[in-house]
Amino acid sequence: MHSTASRRTASGRSSVVESIKGFTFAGVRISKEDLRRRITMPEYLRLAIREAIKNKDVNTVRRHLDMAYAAGAEIPQPAEAPIIVFINSKSGGRHGPQLKARLQELMGEEQVFDLSDVKPHEFVQYGLSCLEKFAALGDSCAKVTRERIRVVAAGGDGTVGWVLGCLGDLKKQGREPVPPTGIIPLGTGNDLSRSFGWGGSFPFNWKSATKSILDRVATGPINRLDSWNLLISMPAGEKLETPHSLKPTEDASLDQELEIDGELPKKLSNYQGVYYNYFSIGMDAQVAYGFHHLRNEKPYLAQGPISNKLIYSGYSCTQGWFFTPCSSDPCLRGLNNILRLYVKKVNSSKWEQISVPSSVRSIVTLNLPSYGGGRNPWGRLKPEYLEKRGFVEAHADDGCIEIFGLKQGWHASMVMVELISAKHIAQVSAIRFELRAGEWDEAYMQMDGEPWKQPISKEYSTFIEIKRVPFQSLMVNGKRN
Repeated sequence: MHSTASRRTASGRSSVVESIKGFTFAGVRISKEDLRRRITMPEYLRLAIREAIKNKDVNTVRRHLDMAYAAGAEIPQPAEAPIIVFINSKSGGRHGPQLKARLQELMGEEQVFDLSDVKPHEFVQYGLSCLEKFAALGDSCAKVTRERIRVVAAGGDGTVGWVLGCLGDLKKQGREPVPPTGIIPLGTGNDLSRSFGWGGSFPFNWKSATKSILDRVATGPINRLDSWNLLISMPAGEKLETPHSLKPTEDASLDQELEIDGELPKKLSNYQGVYYNYFSIGMDAQVAYGFHHLRNEKPYLAQGPISNKLIYSGYSCTQGWFFTPCSSDPCLRGLNNILRLYVKKVNSSKWEQISVPSSVRSIVTLNLPSYGGGRNPWGRLKPEYLEKRGFVEAHADDGCIEIFGLKQGWHASMVMVELISAKHIAQVSAIRFELRAGEWDEAYMQMDGEPWKQPISKEYSTFIEIKRVPFQSLMVNGKRN
């Protein structure tokens, strides 16, 4: 294992080199015309998909199929590697609209969807259904296109998670294959992008890099990614401002194998969502919540990833995290005052309670080796330490999730620059948090960068249960061998 100092130097150097290179892939020259030929779908399919989404009806587009196979018409041929792009044109500062135009230039304009106009679930429900309907009518071109299609999510981690969640519905509905997903990083942290070889920032030479990225999406190998279902069960009547990744549900219930200590209220409100990178409770989520609202109130302050990071860092200093040990404010004390933690450890089917260290102000459950813009707070652990703690080496597809704690801001800062590792708590396959108010009447939480304020009751517990989604997402790996 390298020393911490050398790791830190190497990490900083590689980050700079990564941004400068910007996916140019030295020595690789890509023909614009050849790329367009390989990734662009036949026109009749592009038009039919767009119209089906616009009309929210796949039965109104049959004429496109009839015209494509009319007498005397040339038989349409499927693209070698058809690609659909979802772009959050509001991400990436001024680059969003420019990138959208560049993508439309490199493929059929109808294959690039702005998320402000077309949502991923609409493409799944109507766009892919259109291809499936044509295939069922005997259209071999549509059938092969549906089998070969790949997706690009151009945005931050929230955008990528949104797209993956909607594509995951195909698995639930038995509509396979599920298209694999590549990434163009336009967000601030871009941890999903970093984890699968797409880099941590939008490349400087983005015009030429866009060609290289699309080529890599078309040809790159497929990796797998675990995702985690999060269920919140809370007393009814409390108002919860949910992020878009959390939805009310009446179908879900807590695991019956773990008995609840105490009474439940007569009525419960349940919310459910899926995350791919992390869920956290505590001070880090409180800082994220404040930053999120500041950015919404004063959007002119956040013009890109660098300004976002500077504002975020400054804002965290105003929230009291760095002065927690000196403060008598109860809202800044350890999470063990309001929280119990139950887990199923790796290769175990039984729930057990784990104590939360009194020094911990923030608990993070982490799925990827990248958090907070490329940091690895879990650390690169030595084999002897893994064996001693009963851990395994962490991977994004290992069926495990890592739980660690952050103390006050100084500890978190040392962790984030990789001088030290975070407080290792457990490595598990399922989690239940139980929260009960004391002097607090609310807790702050965030899931893949989306923060919210969670009300908690003194009379009844609020439960948060996390279990692995039984199927994995498919990711295109962006690294060149």
